[in-house]
Amino acid sequence: METIQSDLPTPPESQSQPIPEAENPVDWKRAILDILETLVLAAVLYFGINAISVRVRVDGTSMIPTLKNGEYILVNKLAYKTGEPQRGDIVVFVFPMNPQEDLIKRVIGLPGETVSIHNGIVSIDGVVIEEPYIAAAPLYDGEWVIPDDQLFVLGDNRNASKDSHQWRFLPMENVIGKAVLIYWPPPEWQVINQVKEVYAGQ
Repeated sequence: METIQSDLPTPPESQSQPIPEAENPVDWKRAILDILETLVLAAVLYFGINAISVRVRVDGTSMIPTLKNGEYILVNKLAYKTGEPQRGDIVVFVFPMNPQEDLIKRVIGLPGETVSIHNGIVSIDGVVIEEPYIAAAPLYDGEWVIPDDQLFVLGDNRNASKDSHQWRFLPMENVIGKAVLIYWPPPEWQVINQVKEVYAGQ
């Protein structure tokens, strides 16, 4: 039998090809540890933030025009741990007449002062205060001498507010904290102006 040679070159001997290294196996222990660290950090931040602040939804119109119904605000719970409320501060507190209810109002009178409201004008110890933040002048009259460890608080919407002119004084121990920031909705985001210089006597 005749042998026919092919014009094709004889294939070279098979050369060993490098075997790709297997991918590193997933380090499940490291991944689980990372997840646990993230969860612990989130928990620390969550409880830490809650220890120094509280988030509150404004319900009602008693603080218009400063605060509107449905806005969410951040309240500093540590504000009065080392200091005292000041005139003009906006505070969140447990309602003395109903401990199940929290309210938000502005501090107008401090312990030992006399608050007078006559003809739509508010005065402290006979000195008229400027109130650029109110919706309208109050339509009621009255005079209140504030006891020790008590505050006199009013809503900025004077004629539509359940406040000290009706139920008298707010015990200091009922104050939860000081409102510092509107954070929702985003278009309303702003630091809350406490209006410190409302009283010529300060």
